[in-house]
Amino acid sequence: MESVFRAYDIRGKYPDEINEDLFYKVGRAFVIHTNAKRVAVGRGERTSSPQLFKSLVEGITDQGCDVIDLGITTTPMVYYASGKLDVDGALSITASHNTAEYNGLKLNHRNAIPIGEGSGLRKIQKLVEENNFQTPEKKGVVTQHNIKDDYIKHFSSFADLGDTHIKAVVDPANGMGIIELPILQNLSKNIDLITIYDKLDMSFPNHEANPIKTETLDELRRTVMKENADVGIAFDGDADRVGFVDEKGDIVPMDYITALLAKEILKNNEGATILYDLRSTNAVKEIIEESGGIAKESRVGHAFIKRRMHEENALFAGELSGHYYFKENFTAESASYAVILLLNLLAKTKKPLSELAKEVKRYAQSGEINRLVSDKKESIDIIKKTYKDGALSELDGIKITYPDWWFSVRASNTEPYLRINIEANTKELLSLKQAELLHIVQGE
Repeated sequence: MESVFRAYDIRGKYPDEINEDLFYKVGRAFVIHTNAKRVAVGRGERTSSPQLFKSLVEGITDQGCDVIDLGITTTPMVYYASGKLDVDGALSITASHNTAEYNGLKLNHRNAIPIGEGSGLRKIQKLVEENNFQTPEKKGVVTQHNIKDDYIKHFSSFADLGDTHIKAVVDPANGMGIIELPILQNLSKNIDLITIYDKLDMSFPNHEANPIKTETLDELRRTVMKENADVGIAFDGDADRVGFVDEKGDIVPMDYITALLAKEILKNNEGATILYDLRSTNAVKEIIEESGGIAKESRVGHAFIKRRMHEENALFAGELSGHYYFKENFTAESASYAVILLLNLLAKTKKPLSELAKEVKRYAQSGEINRLVSDKKESIDIIKKTYKDGALSELDGIKITYPDWWFSVRASNTEPYLRINIEANTKELLSLKQAELLHIVQGE
């Protein structure tokens, strides 16, 4: 069971790791842990989702809690429901970008405050393992609610495109992003929308719904160039992440998007706090501050970022993985809102996306490098000793900074990998330091 209770959610293969019995127990444990009286539940359209939904709801209602059935929804829609509806929590049945045999569950309190590592997930796991539930006298009831229409109307309203006409190609990868397409379809006056792989099929017959894997963007890149489009947009499987391609068919790094969206947000919110993933280029911090914002570095992971956004009253946060978090969605992700803001920026600046991205490209970056190691802790200790003359941060793994370069090393939560990011002032220095650091890691 340890393998399916991860840092940020519950996830595994169906039915060997994730099954109806587990979901029933998690439903009961969630109610006990949160003391919830009413919760919202939404689900993706994987083949195992209907039966898992049924068992989860039985567990919740057997524990005396009412359920609002949101139906087939994206994960951001569930987050939205957690703040808009009178509920004590919200759960999304999803395995995000994982392939068809997976399923899972994301758990939240009211207002999309996540339950994860260090914030209750281990307590829920313990209750599930003990399996000692006391059944209350009164069983909960189930009602239905359509959150989709309100969500689509809400985020469509943020479009500010003037008289600009933009040609956009969208690839939902046969995933749940298809349900959010009406947000862009509502803007047909300004947007010439071209879609590929837009039939909902969560066996993902064409490619994995994971824009952080650059090979999944190949068809999108080709279509952007073929159609002479201004932008390409790729959703992940549950539409809580998004990647972008510029008008030349080049992939825009996801931390660059953080900087660009921050710039747009700060136009009307000078002095606001914005969080950025510690793996991001230094240019993100610089652009936030140049735009009049307060930049604060954050550890990786939605559970940690959302909690800190609440603590800091932050308006926005961005992750290198394409998660973009907004106060307008109760500090949770809305990939579609990120799309709207980027389209607004293109409309207002009248600049192509490649030119906007070029303004962020101030340093040389390695991208994330994964290295298999036998002992993650020992490897990190050796790296710390080797680079002890640098400025050390242990916010998330280690990040060591020098005047003209920095690197971060994080241990994977689920695999025997170290995840390494390096940035330097020049390509030559990056090449030198990357070789040096990888030699140390590979020496293990």
